[in-house]
Amino acid sequence: MEEKIIEIMKDNGIDIVATLPCGKAKSLFYLIPQHFHEVALNKEEDGIGICAGAYLAGGKPAIVMQSSGLGNSMNALMSLTRTYELPLPIITSWRGVYMEQIPAQIPFNKNLPKMLKAFDIPYTIIDDKSKINLVENVICDAYKNSRTHVALISPKIWGNKQEEAELTERFPKRERETILEYKKTIHEPEMTRYDAIKTIAEYLDEEAVVSNIGEPSKELYEINDRELNFYMLGSYSQASSIGLGMASKTKRETVVLDGDGSLLATSVLPTIAAESPKNLSIYCLDNGTLGSTGNQLTNAYSGVDMELMAISAGIEETKKVHTKKELRSTIESVYDSTGPRFIHVIVKPGIMGTSLRNIKLTPEQIKRRFMKAMRG
Repeated sequence: MEEKIIEIMKDNGIDIVATLPCGKAKSLFYLIPQHFHEVALNKEEDGIGICAGAYLAGGKPAIVMQSSGLGNSMNALMSLTRTYELPLPIITSWRGVYMEQIPAQIPFNKNLPKMLKAFDIPYTIIDDKSKINLVENVICDAYKNSRTHVALISPKIWGNKQEEAELTERFPKRERETILEYKKTIHEPEMTRYDAIKTIAEYLDEEAVVSNIGEPSKELYEINDRELNFYMLGSYSQASSIGLGMASKTKRETVVLDGDGSLLATSVLPTIAAESPKNLSIYCLDNGTLGSTGNQLTNAYSGVDMELMAISAGIEETKKVHTKKELRSTIESVYDSTGPRFIHVIVKPGIMGTSLRNIKLTPEQIKRRFMKAMRG
């Protein structure tokens, strides 16, 4: 059955697969990296953003995960995938229903079909080997109708190949050396976030840009609206995930305008380091607050050093800047090194003010003009 699912995915043009494994379907997860570009997730929700970015850049993504991961992903599915009408087939190992031995799997998963129905997300139950071809219907429907479609695959169809997979797995050598010398000072900020975005925007040419939800997107729209800007209207914490997905499916330089609050809420930085996209630059505009919701302090204000967090995740090209002069110098030399690049920009709390315009584009308009510009 596992080989048949792989065959169906390949026949339908899937070219990038975000995964977070389930023990009941371990043979399927063993096969995926042999046939696709696999992005191994630390958190299922990050996969929603990665797949969105990959699709916007011309890819054909899918997610394969345990059904429990849908509980972690609903906000992103509704505020990103649904809002922008993006196609996303999700193939899950449906836990909590068939001979489940783990009590914690039951409360959520037994009610999962009701939840999907409540959110108007199509789903297909595959509880017999004779129904495995329905995976193709799931993929085709998702892409034909630009929506999420979930395959709930019962563990009873997976067969007994788990032990075989374990015997054939091979692990590369893990031995490595980590040397870190880090001593930096976070100074009092001089720039506002608006100042920083305005400075970055002056250097934009053919880059694809993902701007974080709320005020950062409004500020970029005010400063330099362009077709290659993807404005986020929702899906908190998904900016860098979308950027990773984009960078994985285009050679175009990809820029993410993210924030300290958003990055603290995601697990994507280690995934970015592992994927190591050469064309991705993340500007962490760190005002130490949740700037779009009233400037409540984040853990970055007086505790977490965001640059050090990126380094510890495995990102090697990092920089910390405090002034416009430092930011300009960094931008002017940013492409001297290959990505992923992480630029930690210390900015003041606060927003531009009440004069900031709302984005006068619908989600559909943002998506269509961005994808057209990417093709161009």
